[in-house]
Amino acid sequence: MRELTGISASPGITIGTAFLYIDDAFTVPRYDVDESDLEREYERFEEALEKATQEIIELKDQTSSSVGGNENNFLDAHILMIQDPDFADQIKQNLKGKKKNVEWILQQTIEGVINKLSSSQDSYISERSIDLHDVSKRVLNHLMYRERISLADLSAEVILVTHNLLPSDALAMNTRKVKGIAMDAGGKTSHTAILARAFEIPAVLGLSAVTSIARTGDTIIIDGNRGKVIVDPDEETLKTYEEILQKWQQREVQLATLNQLPAETQDGKHILLGANIEVPEETDAVIAHGADGIGLFRSEFLFMQPGGVSDEEQQYEAYTRVVKSVEGKPVTIRTLDVGGDKAIPGFEQHSEKNPILGWRAVRFCFSRTDLFKIQLRAILRASVHGDLRIMFPMISGVEEVDRALELLEEARSECREKGQPFNEDISVGIMIEVPSAALTSDILARKVDFFSIGTNDLIQYTIAVDRGNERVAYLYEPFHPGVLRLIKMVIDNAHSAGIPVNMCGEMAGDPIATVILLGMGLDVFSMSSFSIPEVKQIIRSTSMMEAEELVGEIMEMKSYREIDEHVRGWMNARYNLEGYTG
Repeated sequence: MRELTGISASPGITIGTAFLYIDDAFTVPRYDVDESDLEREYERFEEALEKATQEIIELKDQTSSSVGGNENNFLDAHILMIQDPDFADQIKQNLKGKKKNVEWILQQTIEGVINKLSSSQDSYISERSIDLHDVSKRVLNHLMYRERISLADLSAEVILVTHNLLPSDALAMNTRKVKGIAMDAGGKTSHTAILARAFEIPAVLGLSAVTSIARTGDTIIIDGNRGKVIVDPDEETLKTYEEILQKWQQREVQLATLNQLPAETQDGKHILLGANIEVPEETDAVIAHGADGIGLFRSEFLFMQPGGVSDEEQQYEAYTRVVKSVEGKPVTIRTLDVGGDKAIPGFEQHSEKNPILGWRAVRFCFSRTDLFKIQLRAILRASVHGDLRIMFPMISGVEEVDRALELLEEARSECREKGQPFNEDISVGIMIEVPSAALTSDILARKVDFFSIGTNDLIQYTIAVDRGNERVAYLYEPFHPGVLRLIKMVIDNAHSAGIPVNMCGEMAGDPIATVILLGMGLDVFSMSSFSIPEVKQIIRSTSMMEAEELVGEIMEMKSYREIDEHVRGWMNARYNLEGYTG
Protein backbone atom coordinates (compact mmCIF):
# COMPACT_ATOMS: atom_id res chain seq x y z
CA MET A 1 0.00 0.00 0.00
CA ARG A 2 1.24 3.50 -0.90
CA GLU A 3 -0.32 6.73 0.33
CA LEU A 4 0.38 9.98 -1.53
CA THR A 5 -0.54 13.55 -0.62
CA GLY A 6 -1.25 16.24 -3.21
CA ILE A 7 -3.54 19.17 -3.90
CA SER A 8 -7.26 18.75 -3.39
CA ALA A 9 -8.52 20.06 -6.74
CA SER A 10 -12.06 18.68 -6.64
CA PRO A 11 -13.75 17.28 -3.51
CA GLY A 12 -15.29 13.87 -2.99
CA ILE A 13 -14.25 10.28 -2.29
CA THR A 14 -14.14 7.42 -4.76
CA ILE A 15 -12.71 3.90 -4.98
CA GLY A 16 -12.01 2.18 -8.27
CA THR A 17 -9.62 0.61 -10.76
CA ALA A 18 -6.66 2.61 -12.01
CA PHE A 19 -6.22 3.37 -15.71
CA LEU A 20 -2.72 4.65 -16.45
CA TYR A 21 -3.01 7.23 -19.23
CA ILE A 22 0.36 8.14 -20.74
CA ASP A 23 0.05 10.00 -24.03
CA ASP A 24 3.45 11.69 -24.33
CA ALA A 25 5.75 8.86 -25.33
CA PHE A 26 6.83 9.69 -28.86
CA THR A 27 10.07 11.06 -30.28
CA VAL A 28 10.16 14.03 -32.64
CA PRO A 29 12.70 13.42 -35.43
CA ARG A 30 15.46 15.91 -36.27
CA TYR A 31 17.07 16.23 -39.68
CA ASP A 32 18.58 18.86 -41.97
CA VAL A 33 16.46 20.57 -44.61
CA ASP A 34 17.84 22.12 -47.81
CA GLU A 35 17.28 25.80 -48.45
CA SER A 36 15.06 24.93 -51.43
CA ASP A 37 12.77 22.81 -49.21
CA LEU A 38 12.19 25.36 -46.46
CA GLU A 39 9.10 26.79 -48.13
CA ARG A 40 7.53 23.34 -48.35
CA GLU A 41 8.35 22.71 -44.69
CA TYR A 42 6.52 25.88 -43.73
CA GLU A 43 3.55 24.88 -45.92
CA ARG A 44 3.37 21.59 -44.01
CA PHE A 45 3.27 23.61 -40.78
CA GLU A 46 0.42 25.78 -42.11
CA GLU A 47 -1.54 22.69 -43.18
CA ALA A 48 -1.11 21.16 -39.72
CA LEU A 49 -2.25 24.43 -38.13
CA GLU A 50 -5.39 24.42 -40.27
CA LYS A 51 -6.20 20.80 -39.38
CA ALA A 52 -5.60 21.45 -35.68
CA THR A 53 -7.83 24.55 -35.78
CA GLN A 54 -10.64 22.61 -37.41
CA GLU A 55 -10.19 19.82 -34.85
CA ILE A 56 -10.57 22.28 -31.95
CA ILE A 57 -13.66 23.88 -33.55
CA GLU A 58 -15.26 20.45 -33.95
CA LEU A 59 -14.42 19.55 -30.34
CA LYS A 60 -16.02 22.78 -29.13
CA ASP A 61 -19.17 22.08 -31.16
CA GLN A 62 -19.35 18.48 -29.92
CA THR A 63 -19.01 19.40 -26.26
CA SER A 64 -21.03 22.63 -26.07
CA SER A 65 -24.26 20.84 -25.23
CA SER A 66 -22.76 18.15 -23.01
CA VAL A 67 -20.70 20.19 -20.55
CA GLY A 68 -23.06 23.12 -20.03
CA GLY A 69 -22.00 26.60 -19.02
CA ASN A 70 -18.68 27.87 -20.34
CA GLU A 71 -16.35 24.99 -19.42
CA ASN A 72 -15.10 24.61 -23.00
CA ASN A 73 -14.40 28.32 -23.57
CA PHE A 74 -10.67 27.75 -23.10
CA LEU A 75 -10.75 26.19 -26.59
CA ASP A 76 -11.23 29.72 -27.97
CA ALA A 77 -7.87 30.62 -26.39
CA HIS A 78 -6.36 27.52 -28.02
CA ILE A 79 -7.58 28.74 -31.43
CA LEU A 80 -6.08 32.18 -30.76
CA MET A 81 -2.74 30.57 -29.90
CA ILE A 82 -2.73 28.60 -33.15
CA GLN A 83 -3.69 31.64 -35.23
CA ASP A 84 -1.24 34.03 -33.53
CA PRO A 85 0.79 35.61 -36.38
CA ASP A 86 3.75 36.26 -34.06
CA PHE A 87 3.92 32.54 -33.31
CA ALA A 88 3.90 31.69 -37.04
CA ASP A 89 6.60 34.29 -37.72
CA GLN A 90 8.78 32.80 -34.98
CA ILE A 91 8.49 29.33 -36.54
CA LYS A 92 9.36 30.77 -39.97
CA GLN A 93 12.41 32.60 -38.63
CA ASN A 94 13.65 29.53 -36.76
CA LEU A 95 13.20 27.42 -39.91
CA LYS A 96 15.36 29.81 -41.93
CA GLY A 97 17.97 30.12 -39.21
CA LYS A 98 18.36 26.45 -38.23
CA LYS A 99 17.31 24.67 -41.47
CA LYS A 100 15.80 21.70 -39.63
CA ASN A 101 12.51 19.88 -40.16
CA VAL A 102 9.47 21.82 -38.97
CA GLU A 103 8.42 19.22 -36.37
CA TRP A 104 11.67 19.69 -34.50
CA ILE A 105 11.56 23.48 -34.94
CA LEU A 106 8.04 23.55 -33.49
CA GLN A 107 9.01 21.40 -30.51
CA GLN A 108 12.09 23.48 -29.70
CA THR A 109 10.20 26.77 -30.02
CA ILE A 110 7.35 25.63 -27.81
CA GLU A 111 9.66 24.13 -25.18
CA GLY A 112 11.42 27.47 -24.80
CA VAL A 113 8.15 29.30 -24.12
CA ILE A 114 6.82 26.54 -21.85
CA ASN A 115 9.99 26.60 -19.74
CA LYS A 116 9.59 30.32 -19.15
CA LEU A 117 5.93 29.95 -18.16
CA SER A 118 6.53 26.89 -15.97
CA SER A 119 9.26 28.63 -13.99
CA SER A 120 6.89 31.36 -12.83
CA GLN A 121 6.15 31.32 -9.10
CA ASP A 122 2.57 32.28 -9.89
CA SER A 123 0.44 29.15 -10.24
CA TYR A 124 -1.95 30.66 -12.78
CA ILE A 125 0.86 31.61 -15.17
CA SER A 126 2.72 28.33 -14.76
CA GLU A 127 -0.43 26.31 -15.36
CA ARG A 128 -1.10 28.15 -18.65
CA SER A 129 1.91 26.26 -20.02
CA ILE A 130 -0.38 23.22 -20.11
CA ASP A 131 -2.59 24.96 -22.69
CA LEU A 132 0.41 25.73 -24.87
CA HIS A 133 1.57 22.11 -24.60
CA ASP A 134 -1.92 20.94 -25.55
CA VAL A 135 -2.01 23.10 -28.67
CA SER A 136 1.52 22.24 -29.84
CA LYS A 137 0.92 18.54 -29.34
CA ARG A 138 -2.18 18.72 -31.49
CA VAL A 139 -0.19 20.36 -34.31
CA LEU A 140 2.66 17.86 -33.93
CA ASN A 141 0.24 14.95 -34.20
CA HIS A 142 -0.88 16.23 -37.61
CA LEU A 143 2.68 16.88 -38.77
CA MET A 144 3.64 13.32 -37.83
CA TYR A 145 0.38 11.71 -38.95
CA ARG A 146 -0.13 10.36 -35.43
CA GLU A 147 -3.52 9.36 -34.04
CA ARG A 148 -4.27 10.72 -30.58
CA ILE A 149 -5.40 8.35 -27.83
CA SER A 150 -8.98 9.25 -26.93
CA LEU A 151 -10.50 9.12 -23.46
CA ALA A 152 -13.92 9.40 -25.06
CA ASP A 153 -13.76 5.67 -25.84
CA LEU A 154 -13.52 4.43 -22.23
CA SER A 155 -15.92 1.52 -21.80
CA ALA A 156 -15.42 0.74 -18.09
CA GLU A 157 -15.41 2.89 -14.95
CA VAL A 158 -11.86 3.89 -14.02
CA ILE A 159 -9.73 6.12 -11.85
CA LEU A 160 -7.68 8.13 -14.35
CA VAL A 161 -3.99 8.21 -13.42
CA THR A 162 -1.87 10.52 -15.55
CA HIS A 163 1.13 12.80 -15.48
CA ASN A 164 -0.54 15.87 -16.91
CA LEU A 165 -4.04 15.61 -18.38
CA LEU A 166 -4.39 18.14 -21.16
CA PRO A 167 -7.52 20.29 -20.90
CA SER A 168 -8.86 19.23 -24.29
CA ASP A 169 -8.49 15.57 -23.23
CA ALA A 170 -10.34 16.34 -19.99
CA LEU A 171 -13.12 18.01 -21.95
CA ALA A 172 -13.49 15.13 -24.41
CA MET A 173 -13.25 12.25 -21.90
CA ASN A 174 -16.23 10.04 -21.13
CA THR A 175 -17.16 11.63 -17.79
CA ARG A 176 -19.63 8.84 -17.01
CA LYS A 177 -16.72 6.39 -16.86
CA VAL A 178 -14.09 8.52 -15.10
CA LYS A 179 -14.78 8.21 -11.36
CA GLY A 180 -11.71 10.10 -10.19
CA ILE A 181 -8.46 11.73 -11.31
CA ALA A 182 -4.96 11.38 -9.84
CA MET A 183 -2.31 13.50 -11.53
CA ASP A 184 1.40 14.16 -11.06
CA ALA A 185 1.19 17.80 -12.13
CA GLY A 186 -1.39 20.59 -11.90
CA GLY A 187 -2.94 22.88 -9.33
CA LYS A 188 -6.28 24.32 -8.31
CA THR A 189 -6.38 26.95 -11.06
CA SER A 190 -5.53 24.63 -13.97
CA HIS A 191 -8.22 23.99 -16.57
CA THR A 192 -8.14 20.31 -15.64
CA ALA A 193 -9.00 21.21 -12.04
CA ILE A 194 -11.76 23.57 -13.16
CA LEU A 195 -13.26 20.90 -15.40
CA ALA A 196 -13.01 18.24 -12.67
CA ARG A 197 -14.98 20.53 -10.36
CA ALA A 198 -17.49 21.29 -13.12
CA PHE A 199 -18.01 17.56 -13.74
CA GLU A 200 -17.93 16.91 -9.95
CA ILE A 201 -15.22 14.27 -10.34
CA PRO A 202 -13.03 13.85 -7.23
CA ALA A 203 -9.49 14.88 -8.16
CA VAL A 204 -6.11 15.15 -6.48
CA LEU A 205 -3.36 16.90 -8.46
CA GLY A 206 0.27 17.78 -7.81
CA LEU A 207 1.11 14.23 -6.66
CA SER A 208 4.55 14.25 -8.38
CA ALA A 209 5.00 10.46 -8.63
CA VAL A 210 1.61 8.73 -8.88
CA THR A 211 2.31 7.55 -12.46
CA SER A 212 5.49 5.81 -11.32
CA ILE A 213 3.62 3.95 -8.57
CA ALA A 214 0.16 3.08 -9.92
CA ARG A 215 -0.41 0.60 -12.72
CA THR A 216 -3.49 -0.11 -14.81
CA GLY A 217 -5.71 -2.50 -12.88
CA ASP A 218 -4.57 -1.44 -9.39
CA THR A 219 -7.21 -0.63 -6.81
CA ILE A 220 -6.96 3.06 -5.96
CA ILE A 221 -8.68 5.41 -3.52
CA ILE A 222 -9.13 9.13 -4.28
CA ASP A 223 -9.85 11.31 -1.25
CA GLY A 224 -10.46 14.71 -2.81
CA ASN A 225 -11.46 16.17 0.56
CA ARG A 226 -8.03 15.71 2.10
CA GLY A 227 -5.90 15.63 -1.05
CA LYS A 228 -4.89 11.97 -0.55
CA VAL A 229 -4.47 9.06 -2.96
CA ILE A 230 -3.99 5.48 -1.77
CA VAL A 231 -2.65 2.92 -4.26
CA ASP A 232 -3.23 -0.79 -3.64
CA PRO A 233 -4.81 -0.30 -0.18
CA ASP A 234 -4.71 -3.13 2.35
CA GLU A 235 -7.97 -4.78 3.43
CA GLU A 236 -8.34 -2.70 6.59
CA THR A 237 -7.81 0.62 4.76
CA LEU A 238 -10.14 -0.43 1.95
CA LYS A 239 -12.88 -1.37 4.42
CA THR A 240 -12.43 1.90 6.30
CA TYR A 241 -12.74 3.95 3.12
CA GLU A 242 -15.75 1.95 1.92
CA GLU A 243 -17.49 2.98 5.13
CA ILE A 244 -16.32 6.61 4.73
CA LEU A 245 -17.53 6.60 1.10
CA GLN A 246 -20.96 5.30 2.11
CA LYS A 247 -21.29 8.02 4.75
CA TRP A 248 -20.01 10.65 2.32
CA GLN A 249 -22.59 9.66 -0.31
CA GLN A 250 -25.39 9.73 2.24
CA ARG A 251 -24.20 13.10 3.46
CA GLU A 252 -24.02 14.51 -0.09
CA VAL A 253 -27.63 13.50 -0.72
CA GLN A 254 -28.66 15.08 2.57
CA LEU A 255 -26.73 18.30 1.92
CA ALA A 256 -28.15 18.64 -1.60
CA THR A 257 -31.59 19.16 -0.08
CA LEU A 258 -30.29 22.40 1.49
CA ASN A 259 -29.32 24.10 -1.78
CA GLN A 260 -32.48 26.14 -2.05
CA LEU A 261 -32.82 26.84 1.67
CA PRO A 262 -31.40 29.93 3.38
CA ALA A 263 -28.44 29.82 5.77
CA GLU A 264 -30.48 30.78 8.82
CA THR A 265 -29.67 29.99 12.44
CA GLN A 266 -32.19 28.27 14.66
CA ASP A 267 -33.06 31.59 16.26
CA GLY A 268 -33.64 33.36 12.95
CA LYS A 269 -30.34 35.07 12.09
CA HIS A 270 -29.86 35.08 8.28
CA ILE A 271 -26.29 34.62 7.05
CA LEU A 272 -25.15 35.04 3.44
CA LEU A 273 -22.93 32.36 1.87
CA GLY A 274 -20.93 33.50 -1.14
CA ALA A 275 -18.59 31.63 -3.48
CA ASN A 276 -14.97 32.30 -4.40
CA ILE A 277 -14.18 31.87 -8.10
CA GLU A 278 -11.03 32.08 -10.22
CA VAL A 279 -12.59 32.21 -13.70
CA PRO A 280 -16.08 32.73 -15.22
CA GLU A 281 -16.39 28.99 -15.98
CA GLU A 282 -17.07 28.32 -12.29
CA THR A 283 -20.39 30.19 -12.13
CA ASP A 284 -22.48 27.08 -12.84
CA ALA A 285 -21.16 25.49 -9.64
CA VAL A 286 -21.98 28.71 -7.75
CA ILE A 287 -25.66 28.39 -8.71
CA ALA A 288 -25.80 24.59 -8.33
CA HIS A 289 -24.57 24.70 -4.72
CA GLY A 290 -26.98 27.36 -3.55
CA ALA A 291 -24.59 30.31 -3.14
CA ASP A 292 -26.04 33.71 -2.34
CA GLY A 293 -23.64 35.31 -4.81
CA ILE A 294 -19.93 35.60 -5.51
CA GLY A 295 -18.03 37.00 -2.56
CA LEU A 296 -14.66 36.94 -4.30
CA PHE A 297 -14.04 37.01 -8.03
CA ARG A 298 -10.26 36.94 -8.54
CA SER A 299 -9.67 38.95 -11.70
CA GLU A 300 -6.02 37.98 -12.32
CA PHE A 301 -6.85 35.52 -15.12
CA LEU A 302 -7.71 38.49 -17.36
CA PHE A 303 -4.16 39.76 -17.05
CA MET A 304 -2.48 36.41 -17.66
CA GLN A 305 -4.05 35.25 -20.92
CA PRO A 306 -1.81 33.65 -23.57
CA GLY A 307 -2.40 36.63 -25.87
CA GLY A 308 -1.48 39.20 -23.22
CA VAL A 309 -3.43 41.47 -20.88
CA SER A 310 -7.13 41.71 -21.72
CA ASP A 311 -8.22 45.11 -22.97
CA GLU A 312 -11.16 47.08 -21.57
CA GLU A 313 -13.74 45.46 -23.86
CA GLN A 314 -12.57 41.94 -23.04
CA GLN A 315 -12.69 42.67 -19.32
CA TYR A 316 -16.10 44.30 -19.64
CA GLU A 317 -17.45 41.24 -21.44
CA ALA A 318 -16.02 38.84 -18.82
CA TYR A 319 -17.43 40.81 -15.87
CA THR A 320 -20.78 41.17 -17.62
CA ARG A 321 -20.95 37.44 -18.35
CA VAL A 322 -20.36 36.60 -14.69
CA VAL A 323 -22.81 39.12 -13.22
CA LYS A 324 -25.55 38.06 -15.66
CA SER A 325 -24.98 34.37 -15.01
CA VAL A 326 -25.81 34.65 -11.29
CA GLU A 327 -29.18 36.25 -12.05
CA GLY A 328 -29.33 39.25 -9.74
CA LYS A 329 -27.11 37.94 -6.96
CA PRO A 330 -24.17 40.12 -5.86
CA VAL A 331 -20.72 39.71 -7.43
CA THR A 332 -17.68 41.21 -5.71
CA ILE A 333 -14.69 41.70 -8.01
CA ARG A 334 -11.30 41.97 -6.35
CA THR A 335 -9.16 44.32 -8.38
CA LEU A 336 -5.83 43.16 -9.73
CA ASP A 337 -3.72 41.42 -7.09
CA VAL A 338 -0.38 40.77 -8.78
CA GLY A 339 3.18 41.97 -8.43
CA GLY A 340 5.93 40.72 -6.17
CA ASP A 341 6.07 36.98 -6.83
CA LYS A 342 3.00 37.04 -9.10
CA ALA A 343 4.13 38.30 -12.47
CA ILE A 344 2.22 39.53 -15.50
CA PRO A 345 3.70 38.16 -18.75
CA GLY A 346 5.30 40.82 -20.88
CA PHE A 347 5.89 43.32 -18.06
CA GLU A 348 9.27 44.16 -16.63
CA GLN A 349 9.81 42.43 -13.30
CA HIS A 350 11.83 43.75 -10.39
CA SER A 351 13.78 41.36 -8.20
CA GLU A 352 12.65 41.60 -4.58
CA LYS A 353 14.19 39.91 -1.56
CA ASN A 354 10.80 39.58 0.09
CA PRO A 355 8.08 39.85 -2.60
CA ILE A 356 5.23 38.93 -0.23
CA LEU A 357 5.93 42.22 1.57
CA GLY A 358 6.73 44.08 -1.61
CA TRP A 359 5.34 45.61 -4.78
CA ARG A 360 1.97 43.90 -5.13
CA ALA A 361 -1.80 44.44 -5.32
CA VAL A 362 -2.81 48.12 -4.95
CA ARG A 363 0.87 49.08 -4.60
CA PHE A 364 1.44 47.71 -8.09
CA CYS A 365 -1.78 49.28 -9.40
CA PHE A 366 -0.89 52.74 -8.08
CA SER A 367 2.32 52.59 -10.13
CA ARG A 368 0.46 51.31 -13.22
CA THR A 369 -2.62 53.50 -13.15
CA ASP A 370 -3.13 52.89 -16.88
CA LEU A 371 -3.84 49.19 -16.25
CA PHE A 372 -5.75 49.91 -13.07
CA LYS A 373 -8.14 52.44 -14.63
CA ILE A 374 -8.83 50.16 -17.59
CA GLN A 375 -10.03 47.56 -15.09
CA LEU A 376 -12.03 50.09 -13.06
CA ARG A 377 -13.80 51.38 -16.17
CA ALA A 378 -14.61 47.83 -17.28
CA ILE A 379 -16.10 47.00 -13.86
CA LEU A 380 -18.08 50.25 -13.76
CA ARG A 381 -19.55 49.62 -17.22
CA ALA A 382 -20.50 46.03 -16.29
CA SER A 383 -22.23 47.26 -13.13
CA VAL A 384 -25.36 48.21 -15.10
CA HIS A 385 -26.04 44.52 -15.71
CA GLY A 386 -26.44 43.46 -12.07
CA ASP A 387 -25.29 43.84 -8.48
CA LEU A 388 -21.57 44.31 -9.09
CA ARG A 389 -19.20 45.44 -6.34
CA ILE A 390 -15.56 46.58 -6.28
CA MET A 391 -13.02 45.45 -3.68
CA PHE A 392 -9.44 46.69 -3.27
CA PRO A 393 -6.84 44.19 -1.92
CA MET A 394 -3.82 44.64 0.38
CA ILE A 395 -4.94 47.94 1.91
CA SER A 396 -2.60 48.87 4.76
CA GLY A 397 -3.92 52.30 5.72
CA VAL A 398 -6.27 55.17 5.00
CA GLU A 399 -3.92 56.80 2.47
CA GLU A 400 -4.23 53.80 0.17
CA VAL A 401 -8.01 53.84 0.46
CA ASP A 402 -8.07 57.53 -0.46
CA ARG A 403 -5.80 56.96 -3.46
CA ALA A 404 -7.87 54.01 -4.72
CA LEU A 405 -11.09 56.02 -4.37
CA GLU A 406 -9.48 58.94 -6.19
CA LEU A 407 -8.57 56.72 -9.16
CA LEU A 408 -12.05 55.19 -9.10
CA GLU A 409 -13.54 58.69 -9.36
CA GLU A 410 -11.25 59.42 -12.32
CA ALA A 411 -12.53 56.24 -13.99
CA ARG A 412 -16.12 57.36 -13.31
CA SER A 413 -15.42 60.73 -14.96
CA GLU A 414 -13.89 59.03 -18.00
CA CYS A 415 -16.97 56.84 -18.39
CA ARG A 416 -19.24 59.89 -18.16
CA GLU A 417 -17.20 61.72 -20.81
CA LYS A 418 -17.63 58.76 -23.18
CA GLY A 419 -21.33 58.45 -22.42
CA GLN A 420 -20.87 54.99 -20.93
CA PRO A 421 -23.53 54.26 -18.30
CA PHE A 422 -22.65 52.71 -14.94
CA ASN A 423 -24.15 52.28 -11.48
CA GLU A 424 -23.46 55.57 -9.70
CA ASP A 425 -24.06 53.86 -6.33
CA ILE A 426 -21.76 50.88 -6.85
CA SER A 427 -20.60 49.43 -3.53
CA VAL A 428 -16.90 49.78 -2.79
CA GLY A 429 -15.05 47.70 -0.21
CA ILE A 430 -11.56 46.78 0.92
CA MET A 431 -9.83 43.61 1.99
CA ILE A 432 -8.54 43.43 5.54
CA GLU A 433 -5.49 41.18 5.26
CA VAL A 434 -2.75 43.32 6.82
CA PRO A 435 -2.54 43.78 10.62
CA SER A 436 -2.26 47.57 10.24
CA ALA A 437 -5.61 47.58 8.41
CA ALA A 438 -7.23 45.46 11.13
CA LEU A 439 -5.87 47.72 13.87
CA THR A 440 -7.18 50.85 12.13
CA SER A 441 -10.40 49.28 10.90
CA ASP A 442 -12.45 51.81 12.90
CA ILE A 443 -10.96 54.55 10.68
CA LEU A 444 -11.18 52.59 7.43
CA ALA A 445 -14.82 51.62 8.07
CA ARG A 446 -15.86 55.26 7.63
CA LYS A 447 -14.40 55.30 4.09
CA VAL A 448 -16.01 52.26 2.44
CA ASP A 449 -19.24 50.28 2.10
CA PHE A 450 -17.98 46.88 3.32
CA PHE A 451 -14.99 44.89 4.54
CA SER A 452 -13.78 41.48 3.40
CA ILE A 453 -11.33 39.69 5.66
CA GLY A 454 -8.64 37.80 3.75
CA THR A 455 -7.55 35.31 6.40
CA ASN A 456 -4.89 33.60 4.27
CA ASP A 457 -2.66 36.67 4.36
CA LEU A 458 -3.92 38.06 7.67
CA ILE A 459 -2.82 34.90 9.50
CA GLN A 460 0.51 34.86 7.65
CA TYR A 461 1.32 38.48 8.42
CA THR A 462 0.03 38.41 12.01
CA ILE A 463 2.06 35.36 13.07
CA ALA A 464 4.99 36.21 10.74
CA VAL A 465 4.95 32.75 9.17
CA ASP A 466 5.43 31.78 5.54
CA ARG A 467 2.69 29.20 5.02
CA GLY A 468 4.61 27.85 2.01
CA ASN A 469 7.67 27.02 4.15
CA GLU A 470 7.35 23.49 5.51
CA ARG A 471 9.77 24.24 8.37
CA VAL A 472 7.41 26.78 9.94
CA ALA A 473 4.08 25.73 8.43
CA TYR A 474 2.98 24.28 11.79
CA LEU A 475 2.83 27.86 13.10
CA TYR A 476 0.18 28.83 10.54
CA GLU A 477 -2.73 28.59 12.95
CA PRO A 478 -6.14 30.23 12.31
CA PHE A 479 -7.10 29.81 15.98
CA HIS A 480 -4.11 31.75 17.30
CA PRO A 481 -5.48 34.17 19.94
CA GLY A 482 -3.85 37.08 18.11
CA VAL A 483 -5.64 36.21 14.86
CA LEU A 484 -9.00 35.71 16.56
CA ARG A 485 -8.71 39.03 18.40
CA LEU A 486 -7.97 40.88 15.15
CA ILE A 487 -10.95 39.25 13.40
CA LYS A 488 -13.26 40.15 16.28
CA MET A 489 -11.93 43.72 16.31
CA VAL A 490 -12.55 44.14 12.57
CA ILE A 491 -16.12 42.84 12.79
CA ASP A 492 -16.96 45.00 15.83
CA ASN A 493 -15.49 48.15 14.25
CA ALA A 494 -17.33 47.55 10.99
CA HIS A 495 -20.65 47.02 12.73
CA SER A 496 -20.14 50.15 14.82
CA ALA A 497 -19.80 52.06 11.54
CA GLY A 498 -22.86 50.32 10.08
CA ILE A 499 -21.13 48.28 7.35
CA PRO A 500 -21.16 44.48 6.79
CA VAL A 501 -18.17 42.13 6.93
CA ASN A 502 -17.37 39.31 4.52
CA MET A 503 -14.62 36.72 4.90
CA CYS A 504 -13.13 35.23 1.73
CA GLY A 505 -10.07 33.36 3.05
CA GLU A 506 -9.89 29.59 3.52
CA MET A 507 -11.05 29.95 7.12
CA ALA A 508 -14.54 30.93 5.89
CA GLY A 509 -15.02 27.51 4.28
CA ASP A 510 -13.61 25.48 7.19
CA PRO A 511 -16.55 23.81 8.99
CA ILE A 512 -14.54 23.69 12.23
CA ALA A 513 -14.42 27.52 12.21
CA THR A 514 -18.05 28.12 11.23
CA VAL A 515 -19.60 28.53 14.68
CA ILE A 516 -16.74 30.75 15.91
CA LEU A 517 -17.18 33.14 12.97
CA LEU A 518 -20.93 33.03 13.42
CA GLY A 519 -20.57 33.95 17.10
CA MET A 520 -18.20 36.81 16.24
CA GLY A 521 -20.91 38.33 14.04
CA LEU A 522 -19.56 37.66 10.53
CA ASP A 523 -22.20 38.67 7.97
CA VAL A 524 -21.00 36.88 4.80
CA PHE A 525 -18.97 33.67 4.49
CA SER A 526 -17.35 33.32 1.05
CA MET A 527 -15.73 30.02 0.06
CA SER A 528 -15.37 27.34 -2.59
CA SER A 529 -18.81 26.45 -3.94
CA PHE A 530 -18.42 22.86 -2.78
CA SER A 531 -18.00 23.92 0.85
CA ILE A 532 -21.29 25.81 0.97
CA PRO A 533 -23.74 22.95 1.74
CA GLU A 534 -21.78 21.71 4.77
CA VAL A 535 -21.27 25.20 6.21
CA LYS A 536 -24.96 25.94 5.59
CA GLN A 537 -26.02 22.82 7.48
CA ILE A 538 -23.93 23.84 10.49
CA ILE A 539 -25.41 27.34 10.50
CA ARG A 540 -28.97 25.98 10.23
CA SER A 541 -28.27 23.62 13.16
CA THR A 542 -26.86 26.32 15.47
CA SER A 543 -28.33 29.21 17.44
CA MET A 544 -26.63 32.57 17.79
CA MET A 545 -26.73 32.13 21.57
CA GLU A 546 -24.70 28.90 21.32
CA ALA A 547 -22.22 30.49 18.93
CA GLU A 548 -21.73 33.59 21.09
CA GLU A 549 -21.23 31.43 24.18
CA LEU A 550 -18.52 29.43 22.38
CA VAL A 551 -16.75 32.63 21.32
CA GLY A 552 -16.94 33.92 24.90
CA GLU A 553 -15.24 30.73 26.11
CA ILE A 554 -12.38 30.69 23.62
CA MET A 555 -11.58 34.40 23.88
CA GLU A 556 -10.55 33.75 27.49
CA MET A 557 -8.12 30.99 26.46
CA LYS A 558 -4.37 31.61 26.27
CA SER A 559 -3.03 29.37 23.45
CA TYR A 560 -4.07 28.23 20.00
CA ARG A 561 -3.68 24.55 21.02
CA GLU A 562 -6.15 25.01 23.85
CA ILE A 563 -8.59 26.79 21.54
CA ASP A 564 -8.18 24.26 18.74
CA GLU A 565 -8.78 21.24 20.99
CA HIS A 566 -11.81 22.87 22.62
CA VAL A 567 -13.42 23.95 19.33
CA ARG A 568 -12.82 20.63 17.57
CA GLY A 569 -14.25 18.71 20.49
CA TRP A 570 -17.27 21.03 20.66
CA MET A 571 -17.94 20.81 16.89
CA ASN A 572 -17.42 17.06 16.53
CA ALA A 573 -19.70 16.34 19.49
CA ARG A 574 -22.54 18.23 17.80
CA TYR A 575 -21.97 17.80 14.05
CA ASN A 576 -19.86 14.61 13.70
CA LEU A 577 -17.30 16.33 11.46
CA GLU A 578 -14.45 13.93 12.23
CA GLY A 579 -14.84 12.02 8.98
CA TYR A 580 -15.32 15.00 6.71
CA THR A 581 -12.74 17.68 7.58
CA GLY A 582 -8.99 17.71 7.83
